[in-house]
Amino acid sequence: MTVYRSAHSGADQATTGHIPAVRRRRTALRLLLALIVAALLANLLLVEAYTNSSFAPDHQAASGRAGAAVPAEIRDGGPIIDATGGQPRSLRVPDRTIALTFDDGPDPQWTPRVLAVLGRYGVHATFFVIGSEVARHPDLTRRLIDEGHEVGAHSFSHPQLPDLPQWRRTLEYSQTQMLIAEATGRSTPLLRPPYSSFPGALGDGDWDTVREAGAQGYVTVLNDLDSRDWAKPGVDKILQNATPEGQAGAVVLFHDAGGDRAQTVAALDRLIPQLQQRGYRFTTVADALGGRLGPANPPARAGDIWRGRSLAWSIHIADATWWLLWGLLLLVGALTLARALLLFLFAVRHWRRRRAATWSWGPPVSDPVTIVVPAYNERATIEPAIRSLAQSEHPGVEVILVDDASSDGTATAVEELGLDNVRVVRVPSGGKATALNTGVALARHDIIVMVDADTVVAPDAVHRLVQPLADEKVGAVAGNVKVGNRRGLLGKWQHIEYVIGFNLDRRLYDTFGCIPTIPGALGAFRRQALSDAGGLTVDTIAEDTDLTMAIHRAGWQVVYEENARAYTEAPATLRQLWMQRYRWSYGTMQAIWKHRTAVRDSGPSGRFGRRALPFISLFSILLPLLAPLMDILAVYGTFFLDRTETLIGWAAMLVIHVVTAVLAFRLDREPMRPLWTLPLQQLVYRQVMYLVLLHSAITALTGRRLRWQKLRRTGDLDVVPAPGA
Repeated sequence: MTVYRSAHSGADQATTGHIPAVRRRRTALRLLLALIVAALLANLLLVEAYTNSSFAPDHQAASGRAGAAVPAEIRDGGPIIDATGGQPRSLRVPDRTIALTFDDGPDPQWTPRVLAVLGRYGVHATFFVIGSEVARHPDLTRRLIDEGHEVGAHSFSHPQLPDLPQWRRTLEYSQTQMLIAEATGRSTPLLRPPYSSFPGALGDGDWDTVREAGAQGYVTVLNDLDSRDWAKPGVDKILQNATPEGQAGAVVLFHDAGGDRAQTVAALDRLIPQLQQRGYRFTTVADALGGRLGPANPPARAGDIWRGRSLAWSIHIADATWWLLWGLLLLVGALTLARALLLFLFAVRHWRRRRAATWSWGPPVSDPVTIVVPAYNERATIEPAIRSLAQSEHPGVEVILVDDASSDGTATAVEELGLDNVRVVRVPSGGKATALNTGVALARHDIIVMVDADTVVAPDAVHRLVQPLADEKVGAVAGNVKVGNRRGLLGKWQHIEYVIGFNLDRRLYDTFGCIPTIPGALGAFRRQALSDAGGLTVDTIAEDTDLTMAIHRAGWQVVYEENARAYTEAPATLRQLWMQRYRWSYGTMQAIWKHRTAVRDSGPSGRFGRRALPFISLFSILLPLLAPLMDILAVYGTFFLDRTETLIGWAAMLVIHVVTAVLAFRLDREPMRPLWTLPLQQLVYRQVMYLVLLHSAITALTGRRLRWQKLRRTGDLDVVPAPGA
């Protein structure tokens, strides 16, 4: 499609001194919007992935034997290791004393049930919480303190601490500490490393971690007895594992999160009264040691509270972003599936109906036709384009070239062809819409065909194109435009896009009577339909889409004639492609916004507005705008979720695209060879189109008026139209 510059862009800038400042503000606003989007996605990929790190049950890291570097007094000592001073010491709880400890919470389902059991027997315990869960359930964390329990740190994301670099371990401790401070106003010196076990199972790496934590002021709390409730062995087995021998005191490990903890709750309801009857007292870790470690939850510093608040908000935003993206992803999946089903049902039906022996638009249309070709600096492509039109098989063809103040000799090149049925009209610079309106005004005939100056049509294209006008209700006809320069990879990708995204979709839109765009490269119109629609306007930069919608609203039908083929020169460079699609996307948004009031109208305009505008908005704007989520979450899932499930999901969407492509190529009678590039197109080309659409949306939101831009043409078409092609 030929792209023009604005006729008044220079004058506007020269006479309006504040435009540069306005443009800078709009540019800054667009940049701000882009940064907000990027920040949200970065927050999702970094914070959400970090926060939602999956973890295995604690037992999986227990090595079973101590490392050589672990001192004997630690290896054979108690489960509480104080390495905060110069000499590490090992501590035990007194005889007939039980310190119940719970890992991996707080959990909104199971922690309250555990608290209910503890409250029923007047027992206090120590809860080693995960920082990311504290951020999500601060009220539950605060309840632990309010009901007299202790809170210790169990890391932020439950990683294998010895496998992390030192800075990550410090981050795990500090972030958990800040979130506890934000939720409760307290701090904690107690730390239980994830996947820890008994002192005798400390490896050398574990011991280094314990000493490093001690240097930062943390007392490490392991356990004497592991209930192994994570394995769900049954309530009796949990009781057996959690019951000390004789009168020995013990730090007992349970879990209040990480899965179904019904057995844990039931076991507690039996363990506590049984041990109380044996004379055991239940207390927290710090209280069991008689204050030798100081208070377990002293007041937190104000700085930690404020930093915790910021961290908590970042996690909340990440969670909200994640759920929003998942919701939008479901919407994308639903729209993609709906589009595919509609294409298969209605595009195939459309093809069969048009191929039926009984199909006819009506009596053959042989009325003379005026072909209007607007041109601005199109010397490279104009000669083959004009020749193909002048030699059309349709009888009585008149070709009018409207030269919009070209500076490269476009008009002269056409005049030198010496074609009797071609007129050249030179007009002052006014833009494409003005050039087309001029050509329509000068046309001798009532059937008008509009063709871009970079388009070569098949000999029978014009004749086929005007046949639907045999139906008096039809006011305009869209032709089948194809990419003519397909040799390079970029050309092949655009060829695939034209066949699938334009022509196959056009069959669907034709079935529903809501074709949104008659392509500027090839379209036919009744003069009366153009008049009823008000002609072409400069209200939008997608004059073809604007005109098509106006014709719909005027009560005329717009149809698609797939056998009328034209071959256009697609952009040969990425920069030119970006310019073209940016204009198309933005222009479509402008046109939909301009005609938005149609949804409230009565008559043909209202029918078009209520039926076509939502349909076009969903499948031509919303779906392409949201489609990048498939790839973004595919990348996210590959690294942070179940890789197999993610790849299967992405492959399923690729299969839908491949099957749709095969259908489109079969219906359009195109060779399948270019489809070998389809997977690569999905990985590369599609991402460029996403960025173009995002660029257009930001431009629309900031209210910037996009100017016409001239694309550089080479005249290099490697597909030559032939009769009946």
